Amino acid sequence: MRFLGLDVGDRTIGVALSDPLGITAQGLTVLERGSINDDVAKILSLVAAHDVCEVVVGLPRSLNGSVGPQARKVLKFAARLEKEGLAVKLWDERFSTRAAQRHLIAADVRREKRRRVIDKLAAVLILQNYLDHRRLTDPGRA
Repeated sequence: MRFLGLDVGDRTIGVALSDPLGITAQGLTVLERGSINDDVAKILSLVAAHDVCEVVVGLPRSLNGSVGPQARKVLKFAARLEKEGLAVKLWDERFSTRAAQRHLIAADVRREKRRRVIDKLAAVLILQNYLDHRRLTDPGRA
């Protein structure tokens, strides 16, 4: 039972994958965005290759919790994944990219490398928060 976490941006999609037990999240890749058809095909390929049961998509709500322009784009992308038959969960990802950046700066990662891995780390944080929430709300899953 693996989960795929996505941090969907305009230029890239950060991707994280859970372990088979659904306990921990690890960075998998960063996909360069193309057409929506190409992006969905890449996600479907990853889902099939890793036997994923659910895709967790980070939803970038505004600070006040409202759905802004970027969140609307992500909702459209998530709806397209669902249309392809994938089980999709939306997860509030406010501050995930900032948290990823803080982790990378604390680890003394150079600015150039941070740009290459920040979306993947944001996807890890989104997925890990979701997995932790699942275990807390249903201890039988742990």
